[in-house]
Amino acid sequence: MRTYSKVWMAAVASCLATLILAALILPNSFRLTALSDVVQCILLFSGSMSLVPHIARSRGRLRLFWTLIGTGITFWFTNQLLWTYYEVWLHTDVPDLWPADVILFLHIVPLMAALALRPHAPQDEYAARLRRLDFALMMVWWGYLYVLIVIPWQYVMANVTAYNNNLNSLYLIEKLAFLGTLLMAWKGSKGGWRTFYANLFGASLTYAASSHVANWAVNRHSYYSGSLYDIPLAASMAWITIIGLCTSEREPQTGVRTTSTAHGVWLARLGMIAAFSLPLFAAWALLDGAVPEHIRSFRLVLTLAAALLMGVMVFIRQRLLDAELLRLLTHSRETFANLKDLQVQITESEKLASIGQLVGGAAHELNNPITAMLGYSDLLSATALTSEQSDLVGKIGQHVRRTRSLVASLLSFAKQGPAAMAPVDLNTLLRTAVRLSQPQSQALHIEVRAEFPHELLLVRGDSNQLLQVCVQILNDALHVIDQHGSRTLTIGAEHLDGVAIINISVGDPAARMVEYSDHTLVPPENLSELGLTACQGILHQHGGRILWQQDAKAGTKIRVEIPVIPPREKSPEAGVPVMWQPQPSA
Repeated sequence: MRTYSKVWMAAVASCLATLILAALILPNSFRLTALSDVVQCILLFSGSMSLVPHIARSRGRLRLFWTLIGTGITFWFTNQLLWTYYEVWLHTDVPDLWPADVILFLHIVPLMAALALRPHAPQDEYAARLRRLDFALMMVWWGYLYVLIVIPWQYVMANVTAYNNNLNSLYLIEKLAFLGTLLMAWKGSKGGWRTFYANLFGASLTYAASSHVANWAVNRHSYYSGSLYDIPLAASMAWITIIGLCTSEREPQTGVRTTSTAHGVWLARLGMIAAFSLPLFAAWALLDGAVPEHIRSFRLVLTLAAALLMGVMVFIRQRLLDAELLRLLTHSRETFANLKDLQVQITESEKLASIGQLVGGAAHELNNPITAMLGYSDLLSATALTSEQSDLVGKIGQHVRRTRSLVASLLSFAKQGPAAMAPVDLNTLLRTAVRLSQPQSQALHIEVRAEFPHELLLVRGDSNQLLQVCVQILNDALHVIDQHGSRTLTIGAEHLDGVAIINISVGDPAARMVEYSDHTLVPPENLSELGLTACQGILHQHGGRILWQQDAKAGTKIRVEIPVIPPREKSPEAGVPVMWQPQPSA
């Protein structure tokens, strides 16, 4: 504990000790009354000031909590200050029909509002709005009760005995309700909050008991200001300062997890009970023949006004509840739909994993006979053969190589490993793919026309995988040419709106590619007829896609799109873009 806190607490203890000593030594006199009133004002002012650091340090709901606690203590201090003004400054007794009694009654209202905030328990914004509305409903009800029961005997028809009896009874009920709420808050809290609520409960219980005993002494005409009856009351006032100073050493945290659902349910139920109690009070006001007619009329009009106000508040609460229920229903439907989509994706992923294992095993098994066939075809082509036999051997070698390329694509599809991304010059990579495809194009007597721009086309990707895509597309295009009898293949590249575009045309080179759109994107099941399934998976990893079109006059056209590297990523310190370089296979 800090030094100033110890000095502060010592000063409060000295004030309390002085009051006790005066009550034991001094007789009933003006000096004793003045000393008692001034000391109680000092104790309540000290309690209010001890809460100011909490208000300054905290934020959000916690700051509102401490502000409400401080407001309640300030109301109490204001009532005591007015009491001191009459007894010390004016040298007169406080009036029997004391207008400031409403301040003393209302000082518990902000304290109950602070407890309704439950700063020790987390809550969402919707719950906070509803609970604030429930609290406002309860506070309107408490104010209604005070005006209904106490005010008529103060302003409508003055009656000191009825006023005091009704005020004391209602005030006792309010204090008991506050103590019950404090007890519930203590049971639902932990750590520093539990200690705080226990101390506040002890101070409130001491105050409630002392005020009840003081009222009993007043009825027996044995009470006077500064008597021993005021000692427990002063002790409860000093306890507020101790709470404020001690709590500063262990600031409660708002992240403590407690169950707050039951609290919200009971608060809503109390609000509904308060609203439904209005017809009972209206019937009581109408049927109570022991009070004058104008008091019954006043109470009946007051009840109707309170019913209107509380009805509006209940309507607003129901609107908030309906909106929240609709939001929860929409959210649950979206969650269910997302869950179904996720289930479908998991099923498809399991299928693809099984297919990948099956394809990988089959591809490895096919590699051995393919290698043997390719070796035998090469040996056979090296022997003396007729021209017709040489053509047949060339076709065998061509189809074996194409099959080996498809098997390599299947292996790549089965692995589905992450690509090693690096800047790649797409023009250089396409020229390499054309050179690698030359043996097949020459064997088929197909003319390959390459049209590459002078500007660099830099894309970010795995050079080996992108080369595999280009070679696979060229081989499939050559296969399409061999099937349809065309002898011209055109391959080109261009840069358009941040995208590198590869165009491959099979057929009439003068025919223009029609405008492409999203509906021309080839689905995975349709790509299989061109052998481009693995290519689509690789391009998906690189943020690209394949578009294709078949036309009776223009032939088959394939379009590959890959995002280019923005200018700011082109390695300014190197000065030269990274070209494609063969990487050793794993």
